[in-house]
Amino acid sequence: MNFDALAYSPWERAKGEEHVDAMLISAAELAAGTDAVVVDCRFSLADTGAGRAAWEAGHVPGAHYAHLNDDLSGPVGRHGGRHPLPDPAVFAAWLASLGIGPDTPVVAYDDSRLAFAARLWWLMRSLGYRPPRLLDGGYAAFLAAGGQAGTRAPRAQPCPVPPVGAFTGRCDFEGLRGALAAGAVLVDAREAPRYAGLDEPIDPVAGHIPGALNRPWQGVTDTAGGVRDAAGQRDHWGDLLEAPRLIVYCGSGVTACANLFSLALLGRGGDTLYAGSWSDWCSHLGEAL
Repeated sequence: MNFDALAYSPWERAKGEEHVDAMLISAAELAAGTDAVVVDCRFSLADTGAGRAAWEAGHVPGAHYAHLNDDLSGPVGRHGGRHPLPDPAVFAAWLASLGIGPDTPVVAYDDSRLAFAARLWWLMRSLGYRPPRLLDGGYAAFLAAGGQAGTRAPRAQPCPVPPVGAFTGRCDFEGLRGALAAGAVLVDAREAPRYAGLDEPIDPVAGHIPGALNRPWQGVTDTAGGVRDAAGQRDHWGDLLEAPRLIVYCGSGVTACANLFSLALLGRGGDTLYAGSWSDWCSHLGEAL
């Protein structure tokens, strides 16, 4: 069984619990300049080259580009879903190639209401790195705040690759079964039509994991991509905040990270990502469930 608890990362335990101002950066603050390493996480599931093309056309000056498939995921196999977690050592080496070590301040952004930037946040946090601050409102907010787009690729200053362990705060298929048997509450972060099985544009099977409750990840932000305040986050979760442990999944373990970011904003540190999510669950159908 692979079911790893995540209370707080070693960096968080050393520095203190997360606070909103340590998790988010405003567009105005970023537009004024930052010494952090900036990572552009824009991506489109419908066109896997669109994010890089957008970065090439204009990005926060100095921002490196992170490709969901190439940099923030591992190779696809029979199980593990459409976006398996990367190998921890490979991921740490990629971070180091950008000059990111365990204590490096990082800012991450996208243009999809945290959908992809939160994946980088979760990966780094899960591996014990200082979690990046996410840009509130995304790239559009940066431009609206007077930020000037850059087009030059930054010159990275690589740093040593640290030793790393396994990702924590995640479970696989077997771990999910054990956790549910022990009373964990399962949350589906996909849109309501996909949860209800009325629409399934990506995966081979429609519907949701039995017993899962629906909290679409878009509820973390408003329609412009701004992160909702604490009251809005609590409204998003409702009485699920009374559960001692939540396990969150989506289609492939990416947008569920926006929901986990929301839970962290509310001070919860022990909730879990079903890393392979619905696409992994579907790969086990036909086996003894």
